[in-house]
Amino acid sequence: MSATSMLRVEPGIELRRMVHRPAQPAGTVLFLHGFPETLYAWKRVADALAGDYEVHAFDWPGFGQSSRPEPPRFTYAPRDYARILQEYVELAAIDRTRLLIYSTDIGSLPALLAALEQPEIARGIVVGDFAPFDRPHLMAENLRALKSGPSSEIVHAAMNRNRDDILANAHRRGLPEGEQFELPDDYRRDMEAGWDGRPLTPADAFYHYYSYFTRDQDDFEARMADLETPVAVVWGEQDFYIGKEMGLELAQRGGLPLEIMPGLGHYPHLQDPDRTVDEIRARFRQMA
Repeated sequence: MSATSMLRVEPGIELRRMVHRPAQPAGTVLFLHGFPETLYAWKRVADALAGDYEVHAFDWPGFGQSSRPEPPRFTYAPRDYARILQEYVELAAIDRTRLLIYSTDIGSLPALLAALEQPEIARGIVVGDFAPFDRPHLMAENLRALKSGPSSEIVHAAMNRNRDDILANAHRRGLPEGEQFELPDDYRRDMEAGWDGRPLTPADAFYHYYSYFTRDQDDFEARMADLETPVAVVWGEQDFYIGKEMGLELAQRGGLPLEIMPGLGHYPHLQDPDRTVDEIRARFRQMA
């Protein structure tokens, strides 16, 4: 059985979530989306897994249909998203001993920060296509510009002006013609419905996230040796936004398993959902 509902995680913040609960789940997977996504980014993967696993996904604050508190009441920093993740796992009454957290893009650093605070938060974590370290030279120009200074305001304003282009094309930038793909209609409509000014847009949330990004990257890098939760790294070989060298450094320094996926870009779960399903099933077999 699956359902979409709202869950209040703290005063002023409700998360829209999607949950699949089969009668006898073999484990639980919690999906964490990136920018400019919503929980619907995981729908095809979730549907494929729902017969065997309990599946959770939610919209981060500022995205989809979740709450959008204005700063400074909520900062949208990776560190604060980590707190939201911890609260969700607790309030959703998830069995942590059977939980795999599968995260991408802006969801990945919060997952790792949460694991540093609560090593028992999950049985395993998969992270991918994100920037764990402050390495601007491995990031696309617009992401580098968001990290600080006057350039961040320029990019922020441009992102809100270019909403339609971002929603239509962000997922396929940098991919060769033969690897281009279209988004499912229900997912595209959900992103469009979730991008408005009530009181801020996903681009605003992304901008605020980035204003704290370097601080929280540095925090993770300083403490990554303390990471106890098993972590695996996956990466699209043709990631246009964050070079695979970032994933290679994370895996090498942490002694973590790494899979570089040929032909895939920044959004492997959208480009090739079957590949993501196979990856998750393999992770559960390793966790058994």
